[in-house]
Amino acid sequence: MNARIGLGRSCCAVMILAGAHLDAQGLVYLQAHYDKQEVLVPMRDGVRLFTVIYAPRQHDRSYPFLLERTPYGAGPYGPGHYKENLGPSARFGTEGFIFVYQDVRGRMMSEGTFTDLTPAQPHDDPARVDESTDTRDTVEWLLRHVPNHNGRVGQWGVSYPGFYAAAALVDAHPAMRAVSPQGPIVDWFMGDDFHRNGAFWLPHAFNFLAGFGRPRPQPTPRPGAAFQHGTEDGYAFFLGLGPLAEAEARHFKGPIPFWEALVTHGSYDAYWQARDLRPHLRAVRPAVLTVGGWYDAENLFGALQTHLALARQSPATEQYLVMGPWDHGGWHRDTQRFFQGQIEFPFFMHHLKDAPDPGLPAAYVFETGAGRWRRMDAWPPLEQRPVSLYFEAGAGLDWQPPRAPGFDAYPSDPARPVPYLNGSAIGMAREYMTADQRFAGRRPDVLSYRTPPLGADLTLAGPVQVDLWVSTSGTDSDWVVKLIDGQPEDLPEGGEPPPGAQLLVRGEVLRGKFRNSFERPEPFVPDQPTEIRFSLNDVFHTFRRGHRLMVQVQSSWFPLMDRNPQVFTDIYRARDTDFRRAEQHLYHGPGQPSHLVLPVLP
Repeated sequence: MNARIGLGRSCCAVMILAGAHLDAQGLVYLQAHYDKQEVLVPMRDGVRLFTVIYAPRQHDRSYPFLLERTPYGAGPYGPGHYKENLGPSARFGTEGFIFVYQDVRGRMMSEGTFTDLTPAQPHDDPARVDESTDTRDTVEWLLRHVPNHNGRVGQWGVSYPGFYAAAALVDAHPAMRAVSPQGPIVDWFMGDDFHRNGAFWLPHAFNFLAGFGRPRPQPTPRPGAAFQHGTEDGYAFFLGLGPLAEAEARHFKGPIPFWEALVTHGSYDAYWQARDLRPHLRAVRPAVLTVGGWYDAENLFGALQTHLALARQSPATEQYLVMGPWDHGGWHRDTQRFFQGQIEFPFFMHHLKDAPDPGLPAAYVFETGAGRWRRMDAWPPLEQRPVSLYFEAGAGLDWQPPRAPGFDAYPSDPARPVPYLNGSAIGMAREYMTADQRFAGRRPDVLSYRTPPLGADLTLAGPVQVDLWVSTSGTDSDWVVKLIDGQPEDLPEGGEPPPGAQLLVRGEVLRGKFRNSFERPEPFVPDQPTEIRFSLNDVFHTFRRGHRLMVQVQSSWFPLMDRNPQVFTDIYRARDTDFRRAEQHLYHGPGQPSHLVLPVLP
């Protein structure tokens, strides 16, 4: 958290002042002003979805619907049990909406069979059933059976519910006027939650699916129990996990269908491609407010890619992007009043209740490093220009191409992988997104590069492209690239960030066997220089005058991602004997100019 304060200084004070008028609704207020109803809403195939409706008791005016569809539970269950707050934030409940919460099919109290990240079906299929049709059928039922509505519907959701909000955009019901996917999932192989460019995000998938992923034989109000690791040392626990394909028998003690899918579909095959929501975001009718956080360890990719897919494939859609100094879902915690009061609430009020247009920009984005909000006409901003930054001998970074050939070498030992934190956590600690990287830079299996202190501020706005020339003595390898803000050494002692801190701005990985195709992995030729290209998720960050732009390159990041055995094999079924030490080279010179392409904002 301290590193986050350093990167996004002063933002919280602004948010608190901007939204101090927003108070919690509270259980007493909601019980006095809302009637609760629990119903089973039939879908077109006969499956009934458990749906909770909170309707205002005051009937002298009509209200729009505000819908959340969730796999996590629409409870508390039972006629006399109320939520303590309704809607995305407190202002919604006191304003008056018809709030609807629904368990998606196969989860909690709904009927049917649950499917993770339900594939969208062809629009012309008469037997089509997916999340879009379930949403459409739900809206149609509400319009027919719930009184005192104004004929308009909005939907929102964070994380997995954000996926259901995004899925509602596909062939949306005409009454659906405004949708806000927040930290949504769009593709679980390329960049959300469980994978990054094919590399498996091990503790996040293991811990989540150990509870959430267990089969539900019948409707139940109780979620799955959390897995008990027996230790807080995630590094040791996951190092001793054993072959991933044996986790069900050895650790889960029973089948978990989606875990089995994860370890069975090790490339971007038809299974994963069917779960990519982006191609279906076309001709979208509702207004869209996509929300994400620069420090979201789970679904930063999903927010950015939802916005990008809409911009490319549905240019006529009224859509807005908000990216703030938040971790996963942080925009709905108490301090995030600026977003709640000045962006989210006015967006829904305008589209659902004809309130004045709030005049939102196409992109409302927070500039980390500088600690300020910026209004943009587009994201990425049209005025940003690509500038190459080259690796060079002596751990340097230079704006000019290297003149002399050379390379830097480092070992990669799967038995001693590079930790992702300077400490221990049993899961994916959100703090890793801004953590001080000095601990990693001291290891012999991490290459560190830096510019001289900058003579002027340098602002990056958009995705960072990675173009490396590498070789490995093995036949497969991971390549982790971390973009870092090197703080000056003359900062005051005892402050945040500390003097000389090396704060992570963005880090991503490419699983090397996917360098040419995520569908058709291929081995490396040992010790043969090979070009690899991939991108880091977008940044909007200013490296201040006197700071250094730094880059670290390594081949493990444990246990954040699973270990690569460094031989070309099915990693999910690799045995201990398959994991081998390798010698890695990063080349820099004419003909092999390893570099980053930075999106520089003038």
